[in-house]
Formats: sequence, structure tokens, C-alpha cells
Amino acid sequence: MRTASVIALCLLLGCGERAIRMDVQPRDFTAQSYKKVYEAWTREEKDFSWGELKDVLNVTATFESWEFRWAFVVRYANDYKLSPEARSDMLKVSLAEAEQEHRFFVTLSGDRRVESNLTGKRSGWRVALVAPDGREVLPQSIERIRRPTAVDRLYFFSVTPLRDTFRISFPVTDDAGKPILDAAARFVLLRFSGPNGQVDLKWAFAKPG
Repeated sequence: MRTASVIALCLLLGCGERAIRMDVQPRDFTAQSYKKVYEAWTREEKDFSWGELKDVLNVTATFESWEFRWAFVVRYANDYKLSPEARSDMLKVSLAEAEQEHRFFVTLSGDRRVESNLTGKRSGWRVALVAPDGREVLPQSIERIRRPTAVDRLYFFSVTPLRDTFRISFPVTDDAGKPILDAAARFVLLRFSGPNGQVDLKWAFAKPG
């Protein structure tokens, strides 16, 4: 009974998960930090049809946040032996992009591959970013990555020949100019919905400060 209570408490508190932060303060990462940061910003969910005993959609997504981008650049610069100046320039550009868009690196597989192509005319899924107050924002761009690069394959661990790969970008504000994620946001959802089902991937954020 005591063990069950401990397990229940861990599930409630999210034991084993590092709190993720949306603030834009500098990070103190090394190249070895990348794997933990990747795991902290990556979610995986699936919709399973019990009637047909098969996966309807299996999705893995990495939120390319300010923090993730910082760790990514540190790892990339180390692997490619970039000069401090080149690393600084790359970091500056990447962090600027993080302030202009909410971007996700997505790999997925489904029962019917033609319907899992998010950019195809026969796609069976609608993608939206859902704010804490329930507002839904549609992508400003969906890029299908037909041939993942070495960087894609080695830095995003869900890339396989059996999955389709995409980069999905959302605006940082809605049509009224209101931020999708402000400083007080406690979570965000990346939602895949359609006639076959629904998959929600959730990122919960630590309290500011």
C-alpha cells in the first residue's frame, strides 16, 4: 500500500520530469546537457483504436523553445567545432526566431500514410496550438522534411524511416495580437484532431521565478 501511495504521488507531482521554463534568461548548458533538455521538451502520445486494435496516430513532438534552442546550439557548435564567434552568431539568430514563432519538430506515423501527410490534400488531421485559456491557433507553416539530414537524425531521436517528419510553426500572437503564451502560462497543447480521433501533447511550465 505504501508503494502504491508513493507511485500515486509521483504521478501527481510528475516525478522524474525536469521542470521546463519559458523565460528567456541565459542558460548554462554544455554539449552534454542536450539529451536531458531534448527529453524535457519532447512529448509522445498516440491514439489507439480498440475496435480495430491498431494505432490511429502516433506522434512525437519537440517544442523548439528558447531553452531548447540554446542547448541545441551549444551541442551543434561543439560537434562541428565552431568558433566562439560563429557559435554566438548562430545562437543570436536562433533565439531571435524563438521570439517570432512557436516551432515544433514533429515525427508521426498512422494507419494510412497518405492521411498522415500533414501537407497533403488527403491529410486526415488538423493541427492546432491550444493556449491555456482554450484559444486555438492554426499553423502559419507546415514543412514536410522528405529527407531528414544527419543533424535531424542525430539530434531528434524520433526520426526513423517509418515516420513522416515535419516542422510546424505557429505565430506567437493570435489574430487580436494577444500572446499565445504569456509569462503566466502554465501549459500549452499541440493538438491533432480529425475524424479518426484526437491526440493532445502537453507541455507544463514551471512557475516564473
